[in-house]
Amino acid sequence: MVTYPGLPAPAISDWLSRDASSSRYAPGTTFQIGKIEMLANTGTYIDAPFHRYDGRQDIGDYPLESVADLEGVVIRATERKGRALDAAWFGGHDVRGKAVLVHTGWDAHWRTERYGSGHPFLTRDAVEHLVSAGAALVGIDSLNIDDATDGTRPVHTILLGADRYETDADRAANRAANRPDLLIGEGTVIERAILDKECRIGRNVKIVNHKGARDDEGDTYVIRDGIVCIPRGTVIPDGTVI
Repeated sequence: MVTYPGLPAPAISDWLSRDASSSRYAPGTTFQIGKIEMLANTGTYIDAPFHRYDGRQDIGDYPLESVADLEGVVIRATERKGRALDAAWFGGHDVRGKAVLVHTGWDAHWRTERYGSGHPFLTRDAVEHLVSAGAALVGIDSLNIDDATDGTRPVHTILLGADRYETDADRAANRAANRPDLLIGEGTVIERAILDKECRIGRNVKIVNHKGARDDEGDTYVIRDGIVCIPRGTVIPDGTVI
């Protein structure tokens, strides 16, 4: 059974057959020990940052509470006009700290050739919205959460780059310290910019290169060739304009 086109199918075989086991045990006593070989991303699975980024967290590094027993939000996207699901599908939904499950209906094609091509996927602006809104986990019933024809894999890149999850206690501590939450605050506008990991961008911030500079530097940013770059771990207060 092929679960992803171009990748090997799971293989089930004997590690120890009954005939082979007969020489290991008393007469009339036999055992069978099975062996399963398969890719880690087979069937229903969860990705970790290490899948995309060398040296980052693996599955075993996830705190259990960050991926289990989460409150969920289901986005019904079976009545769609095309393959791409943009940010508009998630508007009006409170996703902060929740598991967001996108129901496309594509699972109906599971175990058929149709499943492997033309699948629905999330767009870059959709995942940017989900990350900025504080979603804790995002899942989809499709071949890939990215467009498989896009080699940059923006959804994987952005979701797995946001590998720290703040609990309610963490956010309460942020309030007490007058510090923005991790990631991007509500009402913030970001255009032609690159944000490194673990940034804290406040609410109603504008990162738009409002002066139109080609090259510039400040305490919280660097502009090169008109692109605003926010270094890792930068904290930008509410209402800042860059």
